Amino acid sequence: MVRLLMLCVFVAMFGYISASTEVCTNSLLPGAKGLAGETGFKGEVGHTGKMGRIGDEGDKGDTGLDGSSGFKGKPGTTCDCGRYRKVVGQLDVSIGKLRKAVKFVKNVILGLRETEERYYLLVKESKRFREASLNCKLRGGTLAMPKTSNTNRLMADYVSQAGLTRVYIGVQAQSKDNDGTSSYGYADSSPLQGFAAWSQEQELFPTTNSSCVELLSTGTWGHVECETTMFFLCEFPKSRRRGGGRGTPASTSSRA
Repeated sequence: MVRLLMLCVFVAMFGYISASTEVCTNSLLPGAKGLAGETGFKGEVGHTGKMGRIGDEGDKGDTGLDGSSGFKGKPGTTCDCGRYRKVVGQLDVSIGKLRKAVKFVKNVILGLRETEERYYLLVKESKRFREASLNCKLRGGTLAMPKTSNTNRLMADYVSQAGLTRVYIGVQAQSKDNDGTSSYGYADSSPLQGFAAWSQEQELFPTTNSSCVELLSTGTWGHVECETTMFFLCEFPKSRRRGGGRGTPASTSSRA
């Protein structure tokens, strides 16, 4: 019974819809604006970008204000300059006196002569040439070798002022030439180069059997037998080290 009633209602509604010929002409209108949504979460930091170019140098700024003055320093000590000058002056005088004393000892007491590079000592002991050479070596030097005219003149004056006429020097025959004449050299084995003071007679008539050389007070050289005994001259190189050393005569006897 209920089903039959529902079927009747359905048929009636269907017939009503089918019989209507009107067309719906109504348009849809937008609704009201909705509420704002919730704020989203902050995203992660992105990668660092490339560095931009360096900007141009800016203008020079204004000069700053002067700083405050510093604290006053402590007073300095008074310089007694006059006193120090006096002490220095006294030292200069003392040094001058000492130099004169040293020169007196070398030239008068020890009887030394000197150049810029060497000392020279006249040994007043009569010895043969070989003995004289050994004596100079024991003192720390060699027989004197006049290699320049100035040195030769100094030695000759030394001999003359001592009241002597001749002494041995460090010149000796080294070898003989084919004609029988001897070639001479210095005691240090160096040859005679650039200077020799042979007398004119010795140059014209050289002695072939005399191997040693003597220095005359006149400044000339002469040939002499090596077995002849006479005084001799020693030379000593000046040491560059302080306190003496090899360049100072090791011993000078009272007879020197």
